[in-house]
Order: sequence, then structure tokens, then C-alpha cells
Amino acid sequence: MILHRGEVLFRQGDSCDYLYKVKSGLFKVTRLHENGNMVLFNLLYPGETVPHHSLISPKEAHGTAVAMIKSEIEIIPAAEWYRELRENPDKVMEIALLLQEKVRFMQTRLDHLTVGSPAERMELLNRWMKDYAYGAQLTDLLTQEEIGQLIGVRRETVNRLLRNQG
Repeated sequence: MILHRGEVLFRQGDSCDYLYKVKSGLFKVTRLHENGNMVLFNLLYPGETVPHHSLISPKEAHGTAVAMIKSEIEIIPAAEWYRELRENPDKVMEIALLLQEKVRFMQTRLDHLTVGSPAERMELLNRWMKDYAYGAQLTDLLTQEEIGQLIGVRRETVNRLLRNQG
């Protein structure tokens, strides 16, 4: 399946009847809280099978995944995934490796949040995105608010950083 920028892969609260393997592209995952705050909490990139929290057992989607660029997805029926998991013990290692990779990604993101200045954090995010964004600029993919959420600063600080870059 091909999704284009802005198209939704899954929505917060969906029953997760399917899992999805990201073949190419990039997704942002947001969560709408009861108080109305929308938070960008994850990025999905090639090689991942998602939703992560449903790799072993089903659970409704924790957030909404939206394509940031043209992306190719392999659709996996959840019932088939879980049946294979029960019948093939080697599948457990595949899932462990997927989760390990995501934990390492999150550790890198946390490291980026603890680097000294906001400008340094912005540079690290820019560098990471260049590996996955196929030439698209950070500001073409994310709003200033979303960039701020990823680097731990307010939108106004992102605005100032962007002005100082140019």
C-alpha cells in the first residue's frame, strides 16, 4: 500500500486489526489528550512493524500515524501475525529485535533532548531527519510546534532558531 503525505495509516483508538511494516517513507505519530493537547510522540521509519504495543497481543492504537512523505507499507492481518507468533517460536526473536531497535532509537532521541543548547538539539534532529526524509527539509515535514516537542522547546524558540539558521 502506498500512502502520500498527510494520509493516515491508523487512528488513535483504532482496533488494530492489522499491523503494518514500513517499507519506505516516514510517519509521525500524534496523540490527542483529553484536555485537547495534541502531542507528537513518535516517528516511524523503514524497517519498523507497528503498532509496537500490539506486536505480542492486540491493543487499540495509542495514537494517529500520518505519512510525512510518500510511504510504502506492507499490511499484515493481526490474526495472521498472532497465529504465526504462536506457531513459530523464531518469530519472538524477530519481535525482540524490532523492539530493541525502537528502544535504541528512543535512547538516541533522549540523548538528543539532553544535549546542551536548543540549537544543538535542532542540529541533531536535522541530521537524523536527513537520513530518512529523502531530501525534504525539516520544516516541510513538521510544524514548528512539532519540532519543539521533539527537541524540548517552545514553538517560539524553534521560530528563533530557524531565523538564526537562515
